[in-house]
Amino acid sequence: MTTSRSIEPTPGAETDTFATQIADSVESFLLAVRAVAAEGDPGSAVPLLLLEVSQVLLTGARLGAHQDFLPRQEYQPDVGPEADVDELRLRLAETLGQVDTYSFVFDPYEPEVVVSQISDDLCSVVADLENGLRHYKRGDVAEALWWWQFSYVSDWGNLAGAVLNALVTVVSHDRLDAEFSGEEEDVAAANEMLDEDATVQP
Repeated sequence: MTTSRSIEPTPGAETDTFATQIADSVESFLLAVRAVAAEGDPGSAVPLLLLEVSQVLLTGARLGAHQDFLPRQEYQPDVGPEADVDELRLRLAETLGQVDTYSFVFDPYEPEVVVSQISDDLCSVVADLENGLRHYKRGDVAEALWWWQFSYVSDWGNLAGAVLNALVTVVSHDRLDAEFSGEEEDVAAANEMLDEDATVQP
């Protein structure tokens, strides 16, 4: 990013503590998503992702509710290319199968249905969070917090919320035997993924 930005002083101890908490949550989420993809178990993927996405959304809510963070430098420092998430995306898509594709409304105040993939949107969240984590690990707390907060309100918060709703829908269909709003093959896929014997307790 090369646009000019306002600048704030170096964060204090309280902000450093907050940043550490956010970084720990982000790193835990990134590790968990990669573990789910590596495991490749359709039966456990949905409930585990439901848990992890719920937790990272709480982290995002903390960022969204906080006063605006501003970086220390006028321009965003270069931390190298974005993380390569292509393999992660493919593994998640293969694991999720037919329930990977879903639809959602990105902006409820300007409703327009968007068709997307859980695997794509999760990887977008991963890329945003990893970018902030690289700043944090370089010791640039102000930049990390600014980026996590900015990307939460502009992108990954909305995507993660949509993914969470999709995952809840799959779990609800399995637990409540509710009518699933999709084709018959989607219903079969959801049942197969969340077979009672494969249910994971968090």
